[in-house]
Amino acid sequence: MPRFTKILCPVDFDKNSLAALKVAGDLAAEQRTATLDILHVVPIPPGPEVAIPFDQLEGRARSRLQRLVRSRIASRIHHAVHIRTGDPAGEVVSMAEQLGCDLIVLATHGRKGLTRLVLGSVAERIVREAPCSVLVARLGARRPKARATRASILARAAG
Repeated sequence: MPRFTKILCPVDFDKNSLAALKVAGDLAAEQRTATLDILHVVPIPPGPEVAIPFDQLEGRARSRLQRLVRSRIASRIHHAVHIRTGDPAGEVVSMAEQLGCDLIVLATHGRKGLTRLVLGSVAERIVREAPCSVLVARLGARRPKARATRASILARAAG
């Protein structure tokens, strides 16, 4: 398995991104010397400019993210919390470049049809533009059985 030393996990506080945070935390714990950078991007709504107090939004997001990290990330994992404002996909890619990350662990919302066409896919854009490897964690994804032997794997492949 590759050694990851700088892992970035964008979080938007939904259940999918919390699952991705769990995966990222587990990977960082396994690597022991890895740093987990947790990022929340406060999105700028499309349309005409409006006076939105982004400093207040960022402050609330930082507090919420710090509470989340305290409750879900083991204290033995080296980590940092980051808040950005802007386009989520662009900010994730920019942060990965700035920090020199070698892995991004993120979730996808799994939008389909017109919603995906209109909103686009943040995960898809990050995968295309990222300067490093990207792991897309799926909520409720089945894990392979750990006890598969080489013989059983070869038998399945041959059959």
